[in-house]
Amino acid sequence: MSMRTPVEVTTSVRDARTPRPLPSPPWPFTGRGEELELVRRALGAGRSGIVVTGPPGRGRGRLAAEAVRGTECVRVAGTPETRGTALAAFAPLLPEGVTLHRAVQLLADVGLLLVDDAHLLDDGSAALVHQLAVQGRTRLLVLVADGVPAPDAVARLRSGDLLPRLALDPLPREDVVQLLSAATGLRPEPLTANRLHRLAGGDLGLLRDLLDAVRDQGPAGRSADRAEWRWRGPLPAPPALRERAAAVLGRPCPEEREILDRLAFAEPLPLAVEELDLGVLERLEGDGLIRADDDVSVRLAHPLHGPVLRAVAGRLRARRLSQGRPPWGAALEAEAEELARRIDGADVRSGTAPVGEWLVGEGEGVPAGYAAVRARFARLRGEVREAVAWAREGLAGTPGDPGCLAELGHAGTQLGEFAPAAPSRPEPAGHAPGPPFGPERASSAGRPGRAGARRPSPSAAPNGDGGAAADGGAPAGARPDTGEGGHGPGGPGGGSPRTGGPGTRPGSPDRATHHDAARRAAPAGGVFARHADALARGDGPGLDDVAAELEERGFLLLAAEAHAQAAQLHRDPRAARTARTRAVALAHRCQGARTPALAGLVLGELTARQRQIVTLAAAGLSNRQIAERLTLSVRTVGNHLYGAYTRLGASDRAALPCLVELPNGLMGRTA
Repeated sequence: MSMRTPVEVTTSVRDARTPRPLPSPPWPFTGRGEELELVRRALGAGRSGIVVTGPPGRGRGRLAAEAVRGTECVRVAGTPETRGTALAAFAPLLPEGVTLHRAVQLLADVGLLLVDDAHLLDDGSAALVHQLAVQGRTRLLVLVADGVPAPDAVARLRSGDLLPRLALDPLPREDVVQLLSAATGLRPEPLTANRLHRLAGGDLGLLRDLLDAVRDQGPAGRSADRAEWRWRGPLPAPPALRERAAAVLGRPCPEEREILDRLAFAEPLPLAVEELDLGVLERLEGDGLIRADDDVSVRLAHPLHGPVLRAVAGRLRARRLSQGRPPWGAALEAEAEELARRIDGADVRSGTAPVGEWLVGEGEGVPAGYAAVRARFARLRGEVREAVAWAREGLAGTPGDPGCLAELGHAGTQLGEFAPAAPSRPEPAGHAPGPPFGPERASSAGRPGRAGARRPSPSAAPNGDGGAAADGGAPAGARPDTGEGGHGPGGPGGGSPRTGGPGTRPGSPDRATHHDAARRAAPAGGVFARHADALARGDGPGLDDVAAELEERGFLLLAAEAHAQAAQLHRDPRAARTARTRAVALAHRCQGARTPALAGLVLGELTARQRQIVTLAAAGLSNRQIAERLTLSVRTVGNHLYGAYTRLGASDRAALPCLVELPNGLMGRTA
């Protein structure tokens, strides 16, 4: 899919000089499978309906459209312009001058009524919807925004007293990646996806505006292996994003705007309260534009506001404000030390490290020692593609750094890339074939950190990794329970331990010998030692207990492997199915990790026909070739693949080979 924005052809001379972009096509419906099923059940026969709530931009309308697709539905909507007109939303459906009682009677035979933007209804329309809910004869799908004023009747519906209420959470990062992949035709590099996800703050409309701004900015680049697109550098501020930031751009008070600009140019660090006017801060905090941290410092409340304020500042103003930015070298080192401390404590639950993320996003680069720690932390959490991205960031500034090279190799092994490509610098402009946004920009994306950045101390970067062996063996002297040199049996660097091949029985000499060594290396009673012990004894329930603790500590890939191992050891089929389901759910969150313990696990989630089609697709056959081989229609093949993508957590066909163990007869086949 081309990344160029199509242009509408017009006959007006004035319009021809300023071509208008055509609206972008709707994004695929992604990541709301459970919510969609819940809404459809609530709208089934004999049900009264449901109220769907969430902040603006959360995707209420798209969810509703999918829920009522193919059904007979009457739709009404509230608008700001008609809030003062009685029953304005129902005007097309009701005769003029109708009473509320008569309106309820006339709409009683409507099978399904979709009420969009119910918080914008006039009082009469809101009362009518409330009465229809009380009556219960008309199934209602009511969409209401949170955090905005609404008529009293709608507020009572929003409380969930009359109709069940579904509050939409933000789309998980994995689903945002799928949306960005569908919109660009290529998966976003993890640090790019993280940045867009963070800037959007769960607002899918804002996410779309951000992607359009990146497209319009010019060429973006591909990652080193050319499988992903990446974006670095300051955020542009086209009209759509300026409108989104109107709350800060439109402040009429010069003192308020000065503080907002100072906070924007202080990023990624906050400013101390004593440096600013407390009265102005209180006004800005009251309007929700800034937030005060526990350490008596303040920062902008929305992640979009800082980039937009910096983008619209004049050159001289930007120079003045940049000179007041606090030095971030010490903060960067502190982040690395904190991450290393948590690795040593075997607790890699999600933490915040905003300085490094900000520097990479803005194209400033980070020291290799910091990048190696970030890569290791991400890898232990199961975020293996993110680990690759961090390692490459460090190598861009310091080629040959041993810590980053080691992390790149370990993450490549966990992804099933047993011979990872050597990292390279960003490609020069014009290098073919071009990425989706055009050629790679020869920008500051690969520069080392700016002057003033201090390389994290040796204590901040654990000793290389302690080096889990490439074949999964635990190195001598490793400390599995602390994350040093591995994550228990096999160590994080090598993925799952080699256990004598697929046919090796639990407790076999090869497996027992390996895990006896792991237990001796791990502190007694630690979670990694208990993992090794349970696996050596063939203890399925014990492995499930270990998996639960590993998940709680943030080791998602290890937890997935432990559940997968438990599924093979359980004698109770129900317990085996439960363990397997948990393993698949966790594996989906590990960015395509493919270790021996997980190999072939995901295919069990598919129907027999889906498994057959996915295996052929992973081997490289096109939809038409699969259809001819299986005597199916091309459309049927496409439908089966779409369902399989949803179950496997894959965004497209390119991800299938990483999830599927191909039979020998299909290896190497191309489309």
